[in-house]
Amino acid sequence: MTLVDRIHDLFDDNINTQLKCRDELPPLIASASETIVQCLLSDHKVLACGNGGSANIAQQFSTKMLNRFERERPALPAIALSTDSSTITSISNDYSYNEIFSKQIRAIGHEGDILLALTSSGNSANIVQAIQAAHDRGMLVISLTGKDGGDCARLMQRDDIEIRVPSNSTPRIQESHLFAIHLFCDLIDREIFGTDI
Repeated sequence: MTLVDRIHDLFDDNINTQLKCRDELPPLIASASETIVQCLLSDHKVLACGNGGSANIAQQFSTKMLNRFERERPALPAIALSTDSSTITSISNDYSYNEIFSKQIRAIGHEGDILLALTSSGNSANIVQAIQAAHDRGMLVISLTGKDGGDCARLMQRDDIEIRVPSNSTPRIQESHLFAIHLFCDLIDREIFGTDI
């Protein structure tokens, strides 16, 4: 197999995953976007978290909310919980890495806020604890998962929303999570600020 053949295979794998997502996920993505809009219009905020590549996607979401996506508009309140290295290393050192998000949520999360939790496997212990902390605080949870949804899927409550990418490949799952974040940003902007760009 040549490098070009391998590239073609990976493009095909990505495209096939995206086609499955297009068939299965739009109602969930629309519902999650509407839930975020209602949260923001009620003067609440979104707390986003993930590990590794998922942390990057969580940060992209908060950046595009706080700054802008494709249009000029007022900032929207979203915080990525993976960005404060002093807080994360302090909690990890004094307590446990599993608590790096849950302790932050218990401090700054409030009823009416949303936790946006990203995990390819659904089994990250710190994401599991983040979801539990969000529920303790009366927050709704929107989770972006893959594979079988893992432990996070089993923690979802009646009003929570799980958006599970139909793939077992971590790269394909994360690529789809990033696209879902872009869909959120587009739909949130349209619902709050109208369709004119």
